[in-house]
Amino acid sequence: MFRYIDHGPMDQIPRYIKNKLDPEHAEYTHPALEPILNVTYGCMVYQEQVMQIVRDLAGYSLGRADLVRRAMGKKKLDVMAKEREYFINGQTDEDGNIVIPGCVRNGISEADANKIFDEMAEFAKYAFNKSHAAAYAVVSYRTAYLKAYYPVEFMAATLNSFLGNLDKVPVYIDECRKLGIEILKPSINKSYTKFAVYGNQIRFGLGSVKNVGTNAVEAIVKERKENGDYTSFTDFCERIQSETVNKKCIESLIKAGAFDEFGQTRSTLVASFEGILDTINNSAKRSLAGQVTMFDLQLEEEKLDNIKYNFVEMPEYNDKELLSMEKEMLGIYISGHPLSKLRNEIEAKTNINTMQMLEMQEENNLQKDGQMVKYAGIVTSVKKKYTKNNTIMAFVTIEDLYGSCEIIVFDSCYNKSSGLLLQDNIVLVEGRLSIREDDDIKIVANNIKELKSENGEKTEARKSLKINISDLDEERKNKLRGALKFFTGDKNNIQLIIITENEEKPAGGIYLTDAIFSELQEIVGQENIKIM
Repeated sequence: MFRYIDHGPMDQIPRYIKNKLDPEHAEYTHPALEPILNVTYGCMVYQEQVMQIVRDLAGYSLGRADLVRRAMGKKKLDVMAKEREYFINGQTDEDGNIVIPGCVRNGISEADANKIFDEMAEFAKYAFNKSHAAAYAVVSYRTAYLKAYYPVEFMAATLNSFLGNLDKVPVYIDECRKLGIEILKPSINKSYTKFAVYGNQIRFGLGSVKNVGTNAVEAIVKERKENGDYTSFTDFCERIQSETVNKKCIESLIKAGAFDEFGQTRSTLVASFEGILDTINNSAKRSLAGQVTMFDLQLEEEKLDNIKYNFVEMPEYNDKELLSMEKEMLGIYISGHPLSKLRNEIEAKTNINTMQMLEMQEENNLQKDGQMVKYAGIVTSVKKKYTKNNTIMAFVTIEDLYGSCEIIVFDSCYNKSSGLLLQDNIVLVEGRLSIREDDDIKIVANNIKELKSENGEKTEARKSLKINISDLDEERKNKLRGALKFFTGDKNNIQLIIITENEEKPAGGIYLTDAIFSELQEIVGQENIKIM
């Protein structure tokens, strides 16, 4: 359904359809193939047909025919080269006895034999045996039927099947959007553990939120079923007093958007929830001790809530921060994607994406190792490492619309592009695929540049931190070196530029917050540090 398909049996589909519509005019490379391939209209469809061809045309034994099938399926080029010779011209033992007659001895020309072998080799890369193919056909028909007539239910079930492997979920989320199926964020009153269908929409499950375990979801849903929907954030906090629904769990639910329906900003709830929970816990302790306040006796319940709970009203996070929270809590973007507006530019300027790499990995397609590719996405982490030669290289994680890929950046490329390797920067990587068995596909970068829109504008204005060290004494310089080293990590978000008397020199990136900026100001002085 979503597979990245290479050449092979797919090329035979037009021929199969044509010959099925007019079986009498089906063409065969050699008449000897007709008894074997007439049931599939002249096309190779099953592995058993490959084995039958080498037996009937070249005189292979059953065991030797199976060895050929395995060699073709596993793309063992050295074995296939020998088998080609045996298939065409046969094989004799040391005494001159014929072990394999070969096609030529059986009256088939060398040219025809070569062509038949090429067809078998191309087909066998992707072939199934007949029983396997029949089972796949039934599953394919049933899933195609469900997707056509019950697309929302089908996609919800598909998403649930990958809950333990969120790497693939973005691919199916993207497919939902193509089908016009909206994916809704988690809801404290509507979500269950897994993805659930709501009309023509699919609701994200609470069980997929980071730090929210199955026991917590069960407690939340049980209380909701027994006593009705939660009417407010404070109502939820009052009713759910369980060790499984702890502060970390509630914070994660806030950040994932599960309480958005109550009308308060996520920033307000993040700033307020701990105080509210402490108020509830203290109130419960007073009740146990038999203490009742004057307010408890005089005020209505609604007014009581306004008095006893102190909400720290905060403006909502910006779109970028909200998306980042969703990604952190859910593993994927729900409300949108930072790259959505650049989809056309990315598709025009790249020739590979994460979805295609996942398919290549599943197929164990080692033949594409070393292939030159262009890949674009948003930088999510940078891990620097010093080599034995004391040069810097980096392992950079870059995320596109479907997932993420590790980019290996050696020193020559890193020196040219370190200023771009900052968290949330959108870049275009040119490099070669590195494919190894039992390992994720990686890209070895040759060149990294900023992705620009079609009109040549930068996709996002980048800021830099400029520090002037011209007038600093050695003590402050040493303090600065230590601080910069401490604040450099995987989540660098701003480019660092060091200013001396003679030049301005890029110095990679660091992770900068208001608190870190204040610390650096104390070290170098306010006049020597600026964000530009």
